[in-house]
Order: sequence, then C-alpha cells, then structure tokens
Amino acid sequence: MRAARLIKMVLLLQSRPSMTAAELARELEVSERTVTRDAQALSEAGVPVYADRGRAGGYRLVGGYRTRLTGLHRGEAEALFLSGVPGALREMGLEDAASAARLKVSAALLPSLRDASRTAAQRFHLDAPNWFKEPKTPVLLPAVADAVWDDRRISARYRRGEDEVVRELEPYGLVLKAGVWYLCARVAGGSFRVYRIDRFTAVEPGAERFEREPEFDLPAFWEERAEQFARSILRARVVVRLSPDGVRGLPYAVDSPTAREALADAEAPDGDGWVTVALPVESEEVAHTQLAVLGPEVEVLAPEGLRERFAADAARLARLYRPWCGA
Repeated sequence: MRAARLIKMVLLLQSRPSMTAAELARELEVSERTVTRDAQALSEAGVPVYADRGRAGGYRLVGGYRTRLTGLHRGEAEALFLSGVPGALREMGLEDAASAARLKVSAALLPSLRDASRTAAQRFHLDAPNWFKEPKTPVLLPAVADAVWDDRRISARYRRGEDEVVRELEPYGLVLKAGVWYLCARVAGGSFRVYRIDRFTAVEPGAERFEREPEFDLPAFWEERAEQFARSILRARVVVRLSPDGVRGLPYAVDSPTAREALADAEAPDGDGWVTVALPVESEEVAHTQLAVLGPEVEVLAPEGLRERFAADAARLARLYRPWCGA
C-alpha cells in the first residue's frame, strides 16, 4: 500500500512544478505528517525530493527527475485525454485505473504539454445518456467488464420476456448506447449475440479463458447489428405526401437512414412541390406519434386507419382554434 502511495507521490510531483504538503495530503488521502515521512523515505531511496520552507513552500523534484514521452505533438497529447468516457469508466469499476493512467501520462509528458488534459476537457465532453432519462448502472456491469478484460467465460442468467435462461458466454466487448449497456458475446460453441446488461440477473465467472477471434471488430459488429435491429422493427408501411418543409423535417421525425432511403426512392415533386413517399415504420401507432410533429407539412395517404387518425386530429385542432380561424 505504501509503495503504491510513494509512486503516486513521485508522479504527482513530476506532473506539477511543486505541491504543498496540504495538496499532497489531499491527493494521497493521508495526513500532512505522512507526506513528510514519505518525502523523507523517497529522498533516502535516491529520489531527489526537495522541500521548500516558508508560507509559499512545498515539495518538488530537482535535477530533471522525470520520464518523458517524446515524439508527441499537442494534438496527439490532447487526443489521449479524449479516449475515455469518465462516467462509463466509473460504472465499469475502472475509474481508479483510468485516473492512475492519466496521472502517469501527465507526468511523462514534456512540460509544454502538461496542460493537455485541461485544454481537452475544456473543449469536449461526451454525455452518453438520453435526455429526460435517469441512467441506472447495472449492478452486474463490473463483473461483466472484468470478464471482458480477462477474456474469461461466464455463466449468465438472463431475463427473456417472462422467463429466465442460462447461457454460457464468451464476452467479447461492451457497448454503451444512449445510456444503456450492452454485451457483445459469443454463445459457447455458437454465434455472436447482443445482450442488455440490465437484464442479467446473475453472472458467474468461469475458470477457463477463451481465445479471441483476432479478426473480430467490435465497432463494425455493433454497427451491423444495430442496423439489423433498426430494420427488423419496421414491419409496417405508410404512404405520405410531404411539403418541401416536410421533406427537410422527415429525417428528424423518424429514423434518419430510413427517411433518407425513402426520400431517395420517391418520385419527383408534383406541381405544388410536394413529394409522395412510401415509408417503412414500426407500426401505425408509432407512425402517428412520429409524423404528428410535422403538422401541416405532411398528409397521410395510406393506410386508411392512419389517415382517419390525422383527420380526427385536424378536426380537434380546428375546434380548439376556431376563434382564431375566422370560422
């Protein structure tokens, strides 16, 4: 424990010109008296820790005692500090490891690049969860993450509808999508599948490790499965007329790739500039909710049930706004 603290103290002093005893005590979570003893121990071990006396004093390293990362320019150094998602690392139980890694990188950088972590954090931030949705960290996420890092098979109990099933899995990778964690895994002796971590009710690490397929590409696999899922839920079809504003707004009202494909297949605009589009949708109910945001810029032609829904909406709106419509 003390050895790790001494190493961290050296790295802290490498990353800054000097630090007071109070600052070191706060970072190391010890007393100032312990900081004094640790500084003395480092000095006796040959690490050139120097203590400045007085109100403006503190501890610093002398004699250029540091390991530097050479060959990095500012853009590369800043990019290093954009490679992690703090919230995601915390949920996986890797926050301490990530903090230690950032500290080591900061200590090893040339003095002119020491502010790379600050300048990157000032300019970029990833907020993964959806709006209006309180993210919940799955209880079993750290256990799954450990298995992913260790290439260790797991026995997982998984909720599927009203039932629970047990699967022997080879956990290849984790994906955080809109605040929801997913595991990309291969069923033992089978194919690759995707599981929601919050549906696991039990995870038991196995004694054996598995051998990864070297050609497995997690981002490419996820992109392919996400596209398959998006297409699989589009089981209905509606036909609509869109004004020029409706054409521009359609990709924001429904799934963007689906909207773009439907518009690309549409015929030329009519004399009024309106375009008739055949659009795949999840259901009439979902289409009603999605297309309603386009207001008068969309006219539903089919199916008849959906057209009647919009006609009823229009009648209700007309009644509500009759005093302002001159009727």
